[in-house]
Amino acid sequence: MHSMTGYGRARREAEGRCLTVELKSVNHRFLDVALRMPRSLSFLEDPVRRALGERLSRGHVDVFLAYQNSREDARRVTVNAALARAYAQGLDELAALIGARDERTVAELAALPDVMTVAEADEDQEAVTALCNAALSDALRALETMRENEGNALARDVLARLDALEAIARGIAARAPGVVRDYQAKLEARIAELLAAPPDPQRLAQEVAFMADRAAIDEELVRLESHIAQMRQMTREDGPVGRKLDFLVQELNREVNTIGSKASDLQIATAVVEAKAEIEKLREQVQNVE
Repeated sequence: MHSMTGYGRARREAEGRCLTVELKSVNHRFLDVALRMPRSLSFLEDPVRRALGERLSRGHVDVFLAYQNSREDARRVTVNAALARAYAQGLDELAALIGARDERTVAELAALPDVMTVAEADEDQEAVTALCNAALSDALRALETMRENEGNALARDVLARLDALEAIARGIAARAPGVVRDYQAKLEARIAELLAAPPDPQRLAQEVAFMADRAAIDEELVRLESHIAQMRQMTREDGPVGRKLDFLVQELNREVNTIGSKASDLQIATAVVEAKAEIEKLREQVQNVE
């Protein structure tokens, strides 16, 4: 079982190129990827999204790409010849106009605005993509390791909550027969008080049977036990189980609510409150599971 919270970072260098990938993931209902990278690397967006989609199923993932190219061919210098000639002609006209001697140098002319520009050379997309794939794979491995470790901790906590919930359910099951007996005793006493005579045994039996049927929680307890067993099994399964666990938590809550509405007994009502508290803690933990 994996958590959706994790971090991974990796750096790869080759032939004067260096690329760093940093991944941060948190909870999200689906896989949601946010990419931050230099505009010159926009061709990497689709490969990065595909790679993440193949390895992760849920979570919001922030992806940061940093890139450096120290190769000699990483930049190119462009000379605007037409602009340089225009500057030179203008300087000649100015020198003639004021009668000054023009002693300009090539360096001075090159320093004039826009005569020379330095731009990033076109990247070798194949080489950069290979570098990114290698760094991304390393970063994903680190992210998955952290998510797995976090998932193991989550599994231990979920199992502890399920044990507590199962103990509460056993207590409710043990108390359930006593609810009917208590109801019968109270009903006998009440009727005897009202009639000042012993109640009709047949009518009393019918009333108690009706109450017992209406307040029966055997089916809910069986389903509760089944859901707990399924959740235990899921903590040991490979692959994403977060959505299944979330669904089962809702079912646990549904069964406990039904038990609370059926069994009009203080002891069971107290147990139901405790069970709901455990289910709420389960819900919070399951929200973190991939």
